[in-house]
Amino acid sequence: MFKGILIEKNNDHYSVSIRSLEDSELPEGDVTIDVSYSTLNYKDGLAITGKSPVVRRFPMVPGIDLVGTVTQSDSERFVVGDQVLLNGFGVGENHWGGLAEKARLNSDWLLKLPTGLSAKQAMAIGTAGYTAMLSVIALERHGITPEKGDVLVTGANGGVGSFAIKLLSKLGYRVIASTGRPEEGEYLKALGAAEIINRNTLSEAGRPMGKERWIAAVDSVGSHTLANICAGLKYGGIVTACGLAQGMDFPASVAPFILRGVTLAGIDSVYRPIADREEAWARLANLLTDADLGSIGTEIGLDKVLTTAEDLIAGKIRGRIMVNLQH
Repeated sequence: MFKGILIEKNNDHYSVSIRSLEDSELPEGDVTIDVSYSTLNYKDGLAITGKSPVVRRFPMVPGIDLVGTVTQSDSERFVVGDQVLLNGFGVGENHWGGLAEKARLNSDWLLKLPTGLSAKQAMAIGTAGYTAMLSVIALERHGITPEKGDVLVTGANGGVGSFAIKLLSKLGYRVIASTGRPEEGEYLKALGAAEIINRNTLSEAGRPMGKERWIAAVDSVGSHTLANICAGLKYGGIVTACGLAQGMDFPASVAPFILRGVTLAGIDSVYRPIADREEAWARLANLLTDADLGSIGTEIGLDKVLTTAEDLIAGKIRGRIMVNLQH
């Protein structure tokens, strides 16, 4: 027996509870893992609260991240005792995820825990840090260097935003942080933000083209915010789109693209190829210190996940939430 969060749906009744589960209930997979840490991401919050139809199959254990120890393996890539991590691949949506003490997974979805990272550190980073790193790599590949101008980060108090600020500032970029919680200004400055703006300046319908303000941006918000970012990009600039906290719509004009040659780069973290994942995680292991992660992450136990998920969706959480499954 092991404990986990189980989401069930019978007709129109959606329920979430912490349950005792049996090994025989685990889904198919060639690797079984004792989970040491998982996380609580925005997508997990949506799944647990039922605010959005994230879960595609029921019953479901949510949790799009996990790290743990292999206890059984039919894969040539992993042996018993290996420390492994997972982000995405539909886990927590189509396949039981990390918010349980055990998981059974497809070995093709797994990475070995990078050298230099502990299990706790890996989940302090999680999908949020990994997504932020993919965004930073996209900016670098576009030729964006610190001397070319400011980089805007939206959703700055969230997990992706927090890591984007930290990573960019460590790499020498001047970062502008956009937030709806100005009282968190000291936190954002401690991460490395040089300037803070109110998200209200970006969240309403704006002009097709505006003043050139930033050479690049990392956006986890979408909707009018993303449209206004594009309108304010400098010539040849780029914005990475990796979230939809404001909405899925994109009420924009083609003007910035054809008059300033800007680029909109989509960042998919769920089905990213293994080689890209390995590159991102290697960079994260080299760039981030324990002190960096301590300022971004908060640890809770499984018993606190349901109430914390409500706070996350309500915008009351900053940074990362790590869930200790061995607590």
